[in-house]
Amino acid sequence: MKPVTIYTTPTCHFCKLAKEFFAEKNVEYTAYDVSTDAEKREEMINLTGQLGVPVIKIGEDLMVGFDREKVAGKLGIEA
Repeated sequence: MKPVTIYTTPTCHFCKLAKEFFAEKNVEYTAYDVSTDAEKREEMINLTGQLGVPVIKIGEDLMVGFDREKVAGKLGIEA
């Protein structure tokens, strides 16, 4: 499976939904809290040009926001 990274904040509802989806589907991921990690926040901004979260990186594909169908498609799993 492709490596999965999610850039989040603790108050982000869609970040929570994305993490719940990953747990439900047994998808391993690395999460970064960009509200406290300035280096990862800068990395996220450099990748996307914006501050919106979640930012989900699957392999080399980037998505801003959480779309269950789109994420499942990128992972090759059922939504």
